[in-house]
Amino acid sequence: MQMGYNKKAMKCNLCPRNCNVDRSEQQGACRTDGLVLSRVARHDWEEPCISGTKGSGTVFFAGCNLHCRFCQNFDISVFPHGAKVSVERLADVLLYVQDMGVANINLVTPSHFSDKIAAALRLAKPRLKVPVVYNTSGYEKAEALRELEGLVDVYLPDLKFCDSHVSALLAGAPNYFEVATRAIAEMRRQQPCDLFDDEGYITNGVIVRHLVLPSFTEDSKRVLDWLAAFDKDIYVSLMSQYFPAREDAKVPALNRRLFRHEYKSVQQYFFNVGLHNGYCQDVSSATKDYLPEFDDECAQKAVNAAPHVFTNC
Repeated sequence: MQMGYNKKAMKCNLCPRNCNVDRSEQQGACRTDGLVLSRVARHDWEEPCISGTKGSGTVFFAGCNLHCRFCQNFDISVFPHGAKVSVERLADVLLYVQDMGVANINLVTPSHFSDKIAAALRLAKPRLKVPVVYNTSGYEKAEALRELEGLVDVYLPDLKFCDSHVSALLAGAPNYFEVATRAIAEMRRQQPCDLFDDEGYITNGVIVRHLVLPSFTEDSKRVLDWLAAFDKDIYVSLMSQYFPAREDAKVPALNRRLFRHEYKSVQQYFFNVGLHNGYCQDVSSATKDYLPEFDDECAQKAVNAAPHVFTNC
């Protein structure tokens, strides 16, 4: 029986939403009822130690258990679509991604499928020669992450919010900070050292991402306060790439781009609290030009191209 499910009725409580629904029959809060891949491709715009010149082999999962009003991938998080696969076929896809010659395998928005991903990695991991990156919103149960121990090499979580009122307003998750910080602590327990190879690619460790939002810079600073108290050596990716992906009538502050001075104030605060490892962005990165395309035909084509190692047909 897979972790996160009620043994009698297969009710899903895998993530902090605790939907308690049978996802084989209906959708949970993640809006999915099966394992769906929305994109399988090389991606060149992650942090330098992840993408580098080889690119990162991304596997984007449809749906999401965190409902951010500002999500730039809402095309697949709010309206999930793509190629449906089994656990065994996902394991095949991971080998296919490795064969692209990329620096790593990058599992994007995986939280609501963490049990199935763990099962696929148990099959594929002995054949993988590149690191596995777990690229998550941070809204994870620590118990679910423990099922990934020894299977994930690099954790790439967000720490999006500190204030419960902000996370309730922007993501419908007043408990976000409590949940995400516990998850990050578990990730650090599993990967206590940040290691890089001779080419500068990360092979093991944790990098915490934080997206600075317009008008919410004080909350960004509280996030940095926690990170500095947790581990001053932790790598932090401080992102300025926000742009309004869609009009928001409820939170008008999200309908404009981030001002340069807003980002600079948070960037300076990063150093003020004693953090010293990480990455920053130029505000010119705030453009949809860096967003991947999510095309069902392309996703299915990649799945079809994967060799049948763990599946028979």
